[in-house]
Amino acid sequence: MILTLLFLAAPVVAEPMLIEDFSEGAETRWRYTSDQVMGGVSEGRAGIGAEGGVTYVQLRGTVSTANNGGFIQVRQELATRLPADATGIALRARGNGATYYIHIRPDASRRPWQFYQAAFETSGDWQEIALPWSAFKPQGGLSGAFAAGGIRSLGIVAYGADYEAELDVDWIASSTP
Repeated sequence: MILTLLFLAAPVVAEPMLIEDFSEGAETRWRYTSDQVMGGVSEGRAGIGAEGGVTYVQLRGTVSTANNGGFIQVRQELATRLPADATGIALRARGNGATYYIHIRPDASRRPWQFYQAAFETSGDWQEIALPWSAFKPQGGLSGAFAAGGIRSLGIVAYGADYEAELDVDWIASSTP
């Protein structure tokens, strides 16, 4: 009886929600864009790669800050909102040693340049990266906090400097307590 009461009193811990594992159909869920939509000159491409049983998105290109530009990205509109108790974003990635970003757009962002961003570093080896909500900084006139359940899209981005982008992401999930 006491054991049953302990189980009933234990907090429910939510499982992380898998946002994407880049398996079948991922190329239709993600959209590539660059700063060329606003007159920039960055060039790149995105696609799905596979190696050693791992399927991943590839983001490749030249990021240029010329002509007020500076990004290439793949973005997904979330079909399912994140759990309200999510504490951040986790991903498995490898790259060329450059800094990359996760951009999230909550319901409050009305313009394309309004998002929250968190940076992460890469190496040539696969690594798991955890980005708590506190790592996401508002851009484009947004301020304050956002609700995890109010995030409507997520982008994987090479951003803000002149460099060659070479990034692979195996999966993305929400982090939970």
